[in-house]
Amino acid sequence: MAARTQSMTEGKPLKLIVAFSLPLMLGNVFQQLYTVVDTMVVGQALGVGALAALGAADWLNWMVLGTIQGFTQGFSIRMSHEFGAGMYDKLRKTVANSILLAILSSIVLLALSQAAARPVLTLLQTPEAIIGDSMTYLRIMFAGIPVVMAYNILASILRALGDGKTPLYAMVMAALINVGLDLLFVLGFHWGIAGAAGATVIAQVCSGLFCLFSILKIPVLAFTKEDFRIGGRLCLHLMKLGLPMAFQNAIISVGGMIVQFVVNGFGVLFIAGFTATNKLYGILEVAATSYGYAMVTYTGQNLGAGKIDRISKGTRAALATAVVTSAVIAAAMLLFGRVILGWFISGSPEDVAATLEIAYHYLAIMSVFLPVLYVLHVTRSCLQGMGNTLLPMLSGVAEFVMRTGTAMLLPLFFGSEGIFYAEILAWFGADVILVTSYIVQMRKLKGAAGD
Repeated sequence: MAARTQSMTEGKPLKLIVAFSLPLMLGNVFQQLYTVVDTMVVGQALGVGALAALGAADWLNWMVLGTIQGFTQGFSIRMSHEFGAGMYDKLRKTVANSILLAILSSIVLLALSQAAARPVLTLLQTPEAIIGDSMTYLRIMFAGIPVVMAYNILASILRALGDGKTPLYAMVMAALINVGLDLLFVLGFHWGIAGAAGATVIAQVCSGLFCLFSILKIPVLAFTKEDFRIGGRLCLHLMKLGLPMAFQNAIISVGGMIVQFVVNGFGVLFIAGFTATNKLYGILEVAATSYGYAMVTYTGQNLGAGKIDRISKGTRAALATAVVTSAVIAAAMLLFGRVILGWFISGSPEDVAATLEIAYHYLAIMSVFLPVLYVLHVTRSCLQGMGNTLLPMLSGVAEFVMRTGTAMLLPLFFGSEGIFYAEILAWFGADVILVTSYIVQMRKLKGAAGD
């Protein structure tokens, strides 16, 4: 199926943003199936210990994924500017050089992640009973880093050109493959956690190939050999966009690992309950990340076209829609969260009851404060679409400080209850910087445009 480009510089902002976001939401839902199905199959088939092993590996795995997404999203900012301005010759050069940088980055990340896996798990005092399974999962997932990078750079190219549907189709296909292989490898072949990880990597190969075939059919991306000639200044500019976003995600992950270190001290059942809710985290923010992708493209294209007023109008519409969406998701989780969490947990009745109580309590707290997270995603993405990745990076530092400070201090006074608020206070810390920065940046843009 050929990819379809779309200009977001004309038409009603709300309609464009929602229309662009909906396919991304569906795609993100199916992407979350990777995590959710892995968790359900592992938790039900292999028990609470295996579920805890996945949780112990979570933040290190997310750190690598977040770094990859940071680079690829950063590269796509320049693409959206050039597409919005109609500079297709420069666009091809930017896309080609972004692909080359993505290949190089994936090789470096592959080597670093494989070397760091066991030392990091040991440093986090991962319980001896689960560290073996955690390592198995990470070894296989990290072996698939080039595949993950391929899908993310290709999907970012498509989104920068206004195509949110092709990544959706790719993710639907991959999610279905992942579900089938999870059941086959874990329940059929009894390969345990290794089977769950292998199913995910194979599914990601399929999603990357789907996006590649679509990109090859886009007329404005009819590449020549000259496009793949490395441009020093161009690559430097792309890295200036990508590095802060990669660092932002990496430092957020480091904060998450410090939280995991504290969680590990409360025992396997607490780890399992905490993990069950964290596996739903992606579902909680699935619409937020979709609005974020939409706003990067929307803001970037309109900035490239010099339409500053449309940026502020679109942001207001996106914020209102995001807050309403978050309230609906929060209500659904409060009503049905206990049932959903029960799908992840198996074991003795006592273990299941204790784990479920921990998981639902954490889920309820996150749900109540969910609008704060949605404001974070919209404002951060607007700033990134403007080409400013340094201020969003500072918001990541604020998240790190608030998350780690809360995790280290509150449990001293409130025990395990204190750890549930680390994520919430991290969102608030980031919002203070992002909302202020957005207001200042918009004033500068309007002043420069003579408004």
